[in-house]
Amino acid sequence: MPFLDLQSKLGIDIDKWMLLQSSRQPLRQVGRCHSFEKDWVECAHGIGAIRAKKECKLEYEDFLECMHRSKLLQRLKAIREQKEKLEKEGKYKAPDFSQDTNTP
Repeated sequence: MPFLDLQSKLGIDIDKWMLLQSSRQPLRQVGRCHSFEKDWVECAHGIGAIRAKKECKLEYEDFLECMHRSKLLQRLKAIREQKEKLEKEGKYKAPDFSQDTNTP
């Protein structure tokens, strides 16, 4: 037990807010990955940790992808490398947005 329990005296629970997407969020908006975490928790509820690792692997991977976006970053890196390769070969030229004719 902490010497000075400020969280309970102030009526906030920072630990729960920082750890779970499902907890009460600021401005009462759900977290970005709330639905993925909910699917994972519903799958793993009541079956035990060992079975949950095997049976709920897809839900857990979806939740981790939502949190860390590692597959998205890999895809963007591959696209950027392909673009640089085509520019080096002279097959692609990026539009010059500094001119009025190429404004988006």
